This record gives sequence, C-alpha cells and structure tokens, in this order.
Amino acid sequence: MQKNNSDSSSTATSRILIADDNEPNRELLEVYLADVDCEIATAVDGSDTLERVASFKPDIILLDIMMPKLSGFEVCQQLKADPTTRHIMVLMVTALGELGDIERAVEAGTDDFLSKPVNKIELVKRVENMLKLRHVSDELQRLRSYISSMDNDLPPRQAQS
Repeated sequence: MQKNNSDSSSTATSRILIADDNEPNRELLEVYLADVDCEIATAVDGSDTLERVASFKPDIILLDIMMPKLSGFEVCQQLKADPTTRHIMVLMVTALGELGDIERAVEAGTDDFLSKPVNKIELVKRVENMLKLRHVSDELQRLRSYISSMDNDLPPRQAQS
C-alpha cells in the first residue's frame, strides 16, 4: 500500500512501516499520517514486520508491542542487533504504560514511544522529527538532535502546583 507519494523524480520518498495486529489501529495511524509526504506499508504481526522491513526498507517503523508471533520488543531487538537494519528508527506505539514496559522498550533499542490512544499532533511531530534525523549516522548526535527538536516543537508544560 503506497500513499502520499508526491513527485517520484525528487529525492527518495520517506518510508514508514506501520506494524500492528489490530486493523483499526493500522488504519487510524495511516489516516493520521495522511499529510506527511511518505510511502506507507503495513505489517500484521512480528514475523510479517521483519519480512516487510527486508522488502520495503522503511526509514521509520511504528511498532506495536503486543503482537502475535513476535512481540514488538523482540522485533525491535532483532532490528537493532542487525547492522543492516539498526539505523531504522523505531517508534513504539503501545497501550502498555507501566514503567517496566518503557524500560523494556528502551532496552530493546526503541528510539521513542507513544502511548495509546495516540494523539495525532504528537504522532505527526515525532514522525516528522524522526524523518529529519534519519540520515544522521552518529547515534548520539541523532539522539541529541531529536531531543532538541522535540523540546523546541512542543508547547511548554504547565507548572504543577
């Protein structure tokens, strides 16, 4: 499934893989990303995700954690352990919100995560920032740039009283 592919003669179009076993979730993320200039492909489970990575070669993967065959944690670990795929940015999208789940995602190598229900503005901003940084090969520099861009783009948080 390809969409949002503008002028094909321009530089390489960004590619985003949406990996979620729940069809309505995949469709919602596709709708949210409709205004982002990219090609989108989908995967329905962990094994399918790894197969799609090999054929589609995404820049970013929106990766659900709770999927059949291989969990998002396992998929992320495999991608980040492989020199040919470790550069792919992984944004874990999950209903899990426990601190232990976040720690496991970080240990698996995720670049960032979003909790469900997903906020459209937050998703689009994170994806756009990840796309800007996808060619930065030094991981530490990429992380610093990503954090800096997120700090600059998000509205200030209200002070807690």
